[in-house]
Amino acid sequence: MKKLKLNLFVASALLAMSGGAQAATDMTFGGYIKADVMFSDYGNGAPDSGSLSRQFYVPGTIYGTEGNGKQVVDFQARESRFNFKTVTDIDGHKLTGFIELDFMTHSDGNERVSNSYSPRIRHAFMSYDEWTVGQTWSTFQNPGALPENLDFVGAPEGTPFVRQSQVRYTSGNWQFSIENPETTVTPYGGGARITSGSGVIPDFVGRYNFSSSNGSTFSAAAIVRQLNVEQVVGGTAYDASELGYGASFAGVIPVGKDDFKFTATYGEGLGRYMALNYANAGVIDAKGDIQAIKSFGGFVAYRHWWTEQWRSSFTFSGFSADNDVALTGEAVNKEAYSAYVNLLYSPSKPLTFGVEFMHALNEREDGIDGDLNRVMFSAKYVL
Repeated sequence: MKKLKLNLFVASALLAMSGGAQAATDMTFGGYIKADVMFSDYGNGAPDSGSLSRQFYVPGTIYGTEGNGKQVVDFQARESRFNFKTVTDIDGHKLTGFIELDFMTHSDGNERVSNSYSPRIRHAFMSYDEWTVGQTWSTFQNPGALPENLDFVGAPEGTPFVRQSQVRYTSGNWQFSIENPETTVTPYGGGARITSGSGVIPDFVGRYNFSSSNGSTFSAAAIVRQLNVEQVVGGTAYDASELGYGASFAGVIPVGKDDFKFTATYGEGLGRYMALNYANAGVIDAKGDIQAIKSFGGFVAYRHWWTEQWRSSFTFSGFSADNDVALTGEAVNKEAYSAYVNLLYSPSKPLTFGVEFMHALNEREDGIDGDLNRVMFSAKYVL
């Protein structure tokens, strides 16, 4: 991270809050450049070039494309990112602004000529003392517990992974937030996912962060949300709501210089909060009501330092959905697992080279499965 410390007269809104006094602002820019080479073997045929799982592993995207070859190689620098942060002291109050962009998930570019992809917002928020407003990690997630893997998420089945707009209040170890609601359900008997943004009740999240005397850090989070669908899909009118809830426990435990990371999450109606929406939050029954779907996910990861410059992470991640196939049909996602092992080398602190092997297995209720084996080489320079 690069830092410039300047004494500035900040924008008129800040001056109004400060009574027109001069404010000292720290300005920081950072991010990293990351180049990846991925050799992938899809058991049922590789997705087309540019598909999401050709960028990083997403559960539910590896069932294969019939007729395509199984083995592919992809070169990309799309995970590279940059951010800008300001911190201003206004009469003893801390005002922070942060924005971060990368180039993942977009399909507006191609690999034929220029590999030009639009930047996307990862984070865009402001905070004033205990209050945070804008887009950032969901309070339900503990990003500090994610393993050090080369693949973009690293343990997608086993962790909550959501960035979204929210209003968050932090008091000591406690955090409370209201966050953007979005419902995903399966129609009665199965079919294409129904995504709904209807309803006026936000998702409510509470989290408690704590630590132990040996340096271990933990978090316990709970979420309560309304699943709501009020729309017409394919000529069928839906008007239903249901309660969803969940709990997640995560931690980082030092073992000498090594560390052990984990997350365990359970709930009914979690849907998009888990496994990158591998399973929906609910299913419509014969009466048109929403029945919440139970799910469980978790991961464990151990990072070992071989020397000051060499290290490895060993990760296992899994997710399971308890579908009522009488309602969902059998063509829905049931279980997903992945395992990772890597070797990373940092000749200097900001520079890392690495190689990683991952194996992933997805299974639907009808017994159809998809598997992916991937060897990934990466070079990363932290700005």
